[in-house]
Amino acid sequence: MTIHFDYETDKRPDADFEETVTAVIHEAVDYENCPYEAEVNVLLTDNEGIHQINRECRNVDSPTDVLSFPMLDYETPADFSFLEESGADCFHPDTGELLLGDIVLSVDKIKEQAYNYGHGEKRELAFLTAHSMLHLFGYDHMEEADAKVMEQKQSDILNNLNIRR
Repeated sequence: MTIHFDYETDKRPDADFEETVTAVIHEAVDYENCPYEAEVNVLLTDNEGIHQINRECRNVDSPTDVLSFPMLDYETPADFSFLEESGADCFHPDTGELLLGDIVLSVDKIKEQAYNYGHGEKRELAFLTAHSMLHLFGYDHMEEADAKVMEQKQSDILNNLNIRR
């Protein structure tokens, strides 16, 4: 698995950022039984940076905690069977890894939300990474039933890593 980290801010969460994100990404890939080696890009930014991306990409004029940009268009979340027939463009041409997509995290929001929710920055970072990975697997939370599925999966991933509030 390849995880590319990019930084647009000097701010860092109190947690070991790369170690925590890497552990959650690996656990999410295993949890969803992804049959391929995968590639994920992770950008750590601040509120100003994520605000700009949110405005440009989603027409939402405010900062947010995490943005997810999936590379795959699933018919059913985490169902990789479509890749056998039509997924050649979904793999990195040099490594053969499945291109899952991009995660953008705001360190300002990680710190703020950890404080507001009364848990550590590591837990907030892990939660947002798990949440984003589920989006990269095609899950969403637009409907209440879908939100419950995502919430359970996020909880399972964090519990598997023994990351609790």
